[in-house]
Amino acid sequence: MLDINPGLMIWTTVTFVLLLLVLGKVAWKPLVQALQDREKSIGDALDKAEQARKESERLLAENKSAMAAANDETSRILKEGRDLAEQMKHEIVVKAHTQAKAEMERAKEEIQREKESALSEMRGEIASMAIAAAEKLLDEALDTPKQKKMIDKVLQQFPKN
Repeated sequence: MLDINPGLMIWTTVTFVLLLLVLGKVAWKPLVQALQDREKSIGDALDKAEQARKESERLLAENKSAMAAANDETSRILKEGRDLAEQMKHEIVVKAHTQAKAEMERAKEEIQREKESALSEMRGEIASMAIAAAEKLLDEALDTPKQKKMIDKVLQQFPKN
C-alpha cells in the first residue's frame, strides 16, 4: 500500500522549497506588484469617478440656477414687453384722439370759412338782385357808391346766420 520513502520526501521538499524560492524571486514579486498596481489604478479610478460625480452634481446645480435665472430674466423681459406694448397702445390711442380732434377743428374752421364765403357771395347776389329790382321799380339807375352803401346798410340789419 503506502510506502513512505524518506529520500523521495526530502527531494520533494527540497524541490518544493527551491520552486518556492524561484517563484518568489521570478513570479511572486511581479504578481504582487501587478496586483498592487491594479489595486492602485482601481483606487485612482474610484477617486476620479467620485470627483467626476461631485463635479457633475456641481455643474447640475449651476445649470439649475442658471436656468432659474434665465427663466426670471425671460419673465422680466416679457413683462417689460407687455408694459411697453400697453404704454405704446395708450400713446397711440391718445395720439389718434388728438389727431381726430384736430381734424374736427380744421373741418369746423373750413366749414365756417366756406359758410362765410357762401354768405358773402350770397349777399353780393342779393345786393345785385336788389339793385336790379330797385332800378326796375324806380326806372332809374342809382350810382354805384350809393347803391353799395344802401345795400350794406340793409344787409347789416339781417342776422349773421
